[in-house]
Amino acid sequence: MDTLIKSPQDSAVEITELMKPMNSNFSGKIHGGYILNLMDQIAFACASKYSGAYCVTASVNTVNFLNPVEVGEFLTLKARVNYVGKTSMTVGIRVISENIQTGVKKHCNSSYFVMVAKTTTGENVTVPKLKLRNSEDVRRFIRSKSRLETNKLRRQAFSKAAFNYKEHLEELKDYNVYIDPSLLD
Repeated sequence: MDTLIKSPQDSAVEITELMKPMNSNFSGKIHGGYILNLMDQIAFACASKYSGAYCVTASVNTVNFLNPVEVGEFLTLKARVNYVGKTSMTVGIRVISENIQTGVKKHCNSSYFVMVAKTTTGENVTVPKLKLRNSEDVRRFIRSKSRLETNKLRRQAFSKAAFNYKEHLEELKDYNVYIDPSLLD
C-alpha cells in the first residue's frame, strides 16, 4: 500500500470574518478569547483537512497579541500544516485585521497549534507524510520541530521531580518578589 503524502498547501485554510460589537470589550476592541476561539476552529479545520480525520487540540504555543482588532474590521485567519509527527500536526496560524474603509492591514498575531488526529472511537490515527517542496517548507518544519523539542526540554527541567528551587533563590533577588524566610533554610 502506498504511503499517503500531502503538501502543506493541501492543508491550507483561510477564513475572514467581520468583527462585530457583540465580541468586543468596552473600548471597542475584540476580545482576545474570541480570537483564540476562531484560531482553534481554523486549526481544527486545517488539521482535519490534512489528516482526513477528526482532530483535537493538544497544545497551543505562545499567542502574543501584537495589535488590537477593532469592531468593524475584517479579521482573516490563515492556517497550514507546518510539521507532522506520527499522529500529530503543528498548524501555523497567522491573524491579520483589515480596516474596511482604508484597506490598512495589521498583523495581529501568529501562533502554532499542535493537533492530534483521532478515530471516531478516540484512538490516534497516523497522518500523511508532509511533502516539503521548497526552502520555506523546510524552514517551517525545522522551526516547528525545534519548538516541540524545546517545550519538551522545558517540561523536563521544570518537572516537580527535577526542579530544585534552592538553585534559583539567588536569581530571584533581582525580581519583584518576597521570599519567605522558611524557603532559605
